[in-house]
Amino acid sequence: MSIQKIILLIILFVLSISTCRSNNLEEFGHDFQAYPSYLESFIEGNNIQDEIIHYFNNIKMVENKVKLIDVSSFGAKGDGNTDDTKAFEQAWQDACSSNTPVNFVVQQNKNYLLKNVHFLGPCKSFISMQIFGTLEASDNMSDYNNDRRHWILFENVENLVVGGGGTINGNGNIWWQNSCKINKNLPCKDTPTALTFYNCNKLKVKNLKIKNAQQIHVSFETCTNVEASNLMINSPENSPNTDGIHVANTHNIQISSATIGTGDDCISITSGSQKVHATDITCGPGHGISIGSLGSGNSEAHVSDINVYGAKFYGTTNGLRIKTWQGGSGSASNIKFQHIDMEGVENPIIIDQNYCDQNDPCKDQNSAVKVKNVVYQNIKGTSATDVAIKFDCSKNFPCEGITMENVNLVGENGTSKAICKNVQFNYTQHVSPYCPAEESFQDWLLNYINS
Repeated sequence: MSIQKIILLIILFVLSISTCRSNNLEEFGHDFQAYPSYLESFIEGNNIQDEIIHYFNNIKMVENKVKLIDVSSFGAKGDGNTDDTKAFEQAWQDACSSNTPVNFVVQQNKNYLLKNVHFLGPCKSFISMQIFGTLEASDNMSDYNNDRRHWILFENVENLVVGGGGTINGNGNIWWQNSCKINKNLPCKDTPTALTFYNCNKLKVKNLKIKNAQQIHVSFETCTNVEASNLMINSPENSPNTDGIHVANTHNIQISSATIGTGDDCISITSGSQKVHATDITCGPGHGISIGSLGSGNSEAHVSDINVYGAKFYGTTNGLRIKTWQGGSGSASNIKFQHIDMEGVENPIIIDQNYCDQNDPCKDQNSAVKVKNVVYQNIKGTSATDVAIKFDCSKNFPCEGITMENVNLVGENGTSKAICKNVQFNYTQHVSPYCPAEESFQDWLLNYINS
């Protein structure tokens, strides 16, 4: 084995032992002690930053093959008042041009004020960015005139790890106040996503606290081979469009051990995404886990091979949701929701092929994104409304191949019901509430011909 491969293995081992410390949890406004399965992944150890730097320094002393880059060496103050954007950009240029692996360090107990910052690749070697301190967004909206869609952007980077247990603070309050969803008299304008990964491959994002995003907290766009784990994401329940994790046109992504409470979807999965696996997810408050919306503006959309395994929902407006616009085309297929617990969820299970998120009513249209081969298995809990299951599917493109097994959702008054329209079941067993008329494909076909 070459010395370079050995060093890379050592780097990966060191990164694997770095976990987010459990202090400062109170700043998120949730009692995260309610979720011990997540918090147990945070170690109570000593100074993790010093530990990792110690390992990297030892490697460097032995083979001089790992480059340590500290943003403080490039003039970053971390005092919460000085603009540290240029220091971060210069440090990244040095890291990206290195022919040897890089450990990019953001020191703990410091608060780095940043405007838009763009970490552009491709880079020459492996980079591990360890954020031990806090990155805080400028709250001056004019600082984003050159790019109102991104705050921190990683683009075209391969073999990247971003972690360290620190905090990314989008400082989003000023953006929420000026949102057209809060003030209907204001025009709708672009708002930055806090942390965006665009066209990245072989990416790991782990052990981070991300809060108060201007809009979306973390977005993976056109990425491949992604691992996102041990993320704590939080913003107020009334903050507009603050999705926790957004997945768009991304293939082979594993999301695990995430605790998310926001003003929008905890996880949203949109067109072009394939092989998305989400496990050990805690969601609430928020709008649940959503596939979509798909097909807006009569567009073609495709999503497939989605697996949500092991999730808990607390007081969310939705649980497991698939939402498509009328007039679209394409498909959402091969989707599994398994081992799900819900408590006080308003719409625990919902497929909405008549989704309409606009001020004017949406017109009836004939085409739709096809929803097929969806499995709901081992799902239990309470619904905050009488309707625990709602399948509002298209007449022309009904939901097909729906499987439900061991589903038990009870309303807060002890009863609940299902509303099922234009849905064809492949298999059902031990389902409560059940659809009044679970029609087979043959029944639907006869009804459609005779209608």
